[in-house]
Amino acid sequence: AAGVSPSTVTRVIQNKSTISDETKKRVRKAMKELNYHPNLNARSLVSSYTQVIGLVLPDDSDAFYQNPFFPSVLRGIAQVASENHYA
Repeated sequence: AAGVSPSTVTRVIQNKSTISDETKKRVRKAMKELNYHPNLNARSLVSSYTQVIGLVLPDDSDAFYQNPFFPSVLRGIAQVASENHYA
């Protein structure tokens, strides 16, 4: 769809400076049209970097969620994680 090689698509996803802005734009447009999203599991196998955040919650999670402070902290964590491509 974008007329480029798979390795060029990979470099666009990695936002490499060696790829021209025009090519990046064309590849990202094709990705959007095809509803393509990189597979985070495959990426983590290659890079040994998962971009996954784990949280440890108390056993009594009902009490945890009844306090309005903690859900707002979780929303903040989720927002920043999402903005930085974490799962």
